[in-house]
Amino acid sequence: MAVGHIRGAVFRPSLRLLFHRHGHSEAAPSATVQAKTVTFCPPAASQYDWIGPPDRNSNLRPISYFIPKHESVLEKKLRTLRHETHEWNQSFWANQNLSFIKEKEEYINMKLKALGLSERDEEGRKRNLNAEEMAEFYRDFLGKNLEKHTSYNREWYERNFRITFLMGQVALQRVWKKLSKKERATET
Repeated sequence: MAVGHIRGAVFRPSLRLLFHRHGHSEAAPSATVQAKTVTFCPPAASQYDWIGPPDRNSNLRPISYFIPKHESVLEKKLRTLRHETHEWNQSFWANQNLSFIKEKEEYINMKLKALGLSERDEEGRKRNLNAEEMAEFYRDFLGKNLEKHTSYNREWYERNFRITFLMGQVALQRVWKKLSKKERATET
């Protein structure tokens, strides 16, 4: 069994990670897939974020964020923004991947029909197209989704800038807090 270490925390895949899964055939690409949330609770003594195995639709790993006992308003704002960004990212990629899979299957079936071939060969194996034929699909898919990807990238950079800025503010707040404690300790 694989064991991962995240900043001192240990994640074992056997931990109960409960996700509401959507099969590829259950959701249409245009339908919004709800982001999966981690329903397990790390041990109370844990002081780290816990990261689970990749989601099968988005390929992103779910994160259970650590909440400090005496979380400041700024730390809560940072944690909330990180969580919202992760959920937004999860939703985008789950929908994008489902759309990609559906359109790819439709393209392959259309091309095979145009070539007069069935979906399966004589031995029952699924037929595939060659790299040149698939390159046409990839080019068309990326072209069709260019605006969506551009918008996603713009939003991703904006969110990461806000997260980074908040992380800097939290770091300064923590340094200030430590210096204030030391100053009070030397006065007494």
